[in-house]
Amino acid sequence: MTRLLSKEDVQKVLNMNDTIEILEKAFADLSNDNAVMPQRTPILAPDHNGLALFMPAYLKGIGALGTKVVTVYKDNLPKYNLPTIMGTITLLDEKTGAPIAIMDGGFLTAMRTGGAAGLATKILARKDSKVHTLFGTGGMARTHAWAVGCVRDIEKLILCSIDPMEKRQAFKESLKDIINCEIEIAEDIPAAVEQADIVTLITSAKDPIIDGDWILPGTHINGIGAHAPAMREVDLKTILKSKVICDLVEACKPEAGEFIIPIAAGEYSWDNIHGSLGDVITKKLAGRESDGEITFFKSVGLAIQDVSTALNVFNRAKEMNVGTEFKF
Repeated sequence: MTRLLSKEDVQKVLNMNDTIEILEKAFADLSNDNAVMPQRTPILAPDHNGLALFMPAYLKGIGALGTKVVTVYKDNLPKYNLPTIMGTITLLDEKTGAPIAIMDGGFLTAMRTGGAAGLATKILARKDSKVHTLFGTGGMARTHAWAVGCVRDIEKLILCSIDPMEKRQAFKESLKDIINCEIEIAEDIPAAVEQADIVTLITSAKDPIIDGDWILPGTHINGIGAHAPAMREVDLKTILKSKVICDLVEACKPEAGEFIIPIAAGEYSWDNIHGSLGDVITKKLAGRESDGEITFFKSVGLAIQDVSTALNVFNRAKEMNVGTEFKF
């Protein structure tokens, strides 16, 4: 039997603490060469202004095998009243290869993306971090606020956004059911960064939106939004003054503009990057080594995050009798 899980089904069974826990195991598997993760494969559909991305992975340690397919069709909304971005995850039985689940990938993607930032914060941020400054008020930003709040005792969340005030206020209200702290909307962006112990960026900015001079010693930064070679949310000064940890260095090389742009200009080198998150989790590399150190986590998103989280969703759905079972 195969279990079919809608977005609403996934939302019923997936919580952030579980997501962070399963991601920690997945990144450890990756570090220990106990995972197979081919590079994501893009296929263009130019006649329809579309792109499909195929992201397979197999985590032997936890028995998660499957793939996520993400499509980006820019004409969907005006032509067909469909979302521009859609995701679907197919999960397979590692012993037989039979499909055990097909599920919506939208909410899961937001959770695994926020969860990775939460995991990096757990590993790299100062234990006494109290102030979190968050750039972005889109759908993905919500799970990042949630994840950081799960791993640190946050007393104040500062929201930074160029969205209309009405949207910023609505986003602020939407957080009150998942985080319990003071929430304010920033009026002075440099001051919001300067008082932060943790800075998270999950925006669609193409050019840097923070200045490295604003970053004070001891800060942890999550750079999540920029996901293409021509995009970057932080400037070179920030990169140079930070210990840089990638979700996976090899995955960042073709996609992370924060590094690609200054490297092309001869201002930075891949050799300057400290390493990958999994190697810090397994203690092959040191993480934060002092309270004054600045740490920067760069994520472009990995298939191991999707497949490991999907297996957790499947197992929880079986326990809770959520979803619809069918035979092909």
